[in-house]
Amino acid sequence: MTAVPTPTIVAATPRPGPRPGPTARRPVPGPPAGPTRAAKPGAPARRSAESLPTLPELQLLPAAPDVALDRADEAVDLLLDAGRTPGQILVLTTAEAHPWQQHEQSFGAERYWAQLEAGDDVFYASAQDCRPTRREVVVLCVNGGDTGTVQDALAVALARATSLLIVCGETPLPAQR
Repeated sequence: MTAVPTPTIVAATPRPGPRPGPTARRPVPGPPAGPTRAAKPGAPARRSAESLPTLPELQLLPAAPDVALDRADEAVDLLLDAGRTPGQILVLTTAEAHPWQQHEQSFGAERYWAQLEAGDDVFYASAQDCRPTRREVVVLCVNGGDTGTVQDALAVALARATSLLIVCGETPLPAQR
């Protein structure tokens, strides 16, 4: 028997095919083509990304409850040294009132709350008693209180701060609800 040579298979060299040309229709900026649906009466309007509330930057400064007031005072001093104006800062406490709050309240409630409205100075208040107000910076001093109190104070502080929230002290994670 004679050996029969086996044929070798050679693949064809790939050749580039035709390139796709431009699409027949180019998109045109403007309102979408076709019918649009009107919102149902009484339906909530859709919000754009710009209209959604933004959360403030969060900074955590760990401290035991007995030194949280000192950490909060240090944070306020650093904010003022960095160029923040006193009227931009709100300091909230979770337990005992800050000494400045106690001092200002000694002149009477009307005068104390008038300072909040004036917005000329750093304002010190208890997180649970502070009137609704917003400031660019809120310093939350976790100087005591149970877990629920601290979580409520954290929610209040978050709602009050527009650009920066500084938490001085130990904060428990929010409970699953």
